[in-house]
Amino acid sequence: MAKRIVESFVDDIDGSGAEGTTRFGLDGTAYEIDLSGPNREKLEKALAPFIIKARAVRADRGIRGRRGGVQARSVSRERSTEIRRWAKAQGLPVSERGRIAATVVEQYEAAH
Repeated sequence: MAKRIVESFVDDIDGSGAEGTTRFGLDGTAYEIDLSGPNREKLEKALAPFIIKARAVRADRGIRGRRGGVQARSVSRERSTEIRRWAKAQGLPVSERGRIAATVVEQYEAAH
């Protein structure tokens, strides 16, 4: 049996078809929005006077996670044990050793 999965983007501004996700940042916060070509052009035009005068800054490698822009959070050994115990009680897949998946940590933090 064959399976075909189609991913489509919807413009977050007007609901039309979007070409993809646009990422930008302000004051240390990263944002992303799905935009059509015309709406992306509007955003670029609005930001252009500021970008022209701004300096490009490379992101710190130690702060960025694998997904880019997401800050890495170190988890203490005691907290890791607590998160693993909680995840197992919730029926979430979690390894006995090593790094805990970010999605599991996020779910734990949301619950507490």
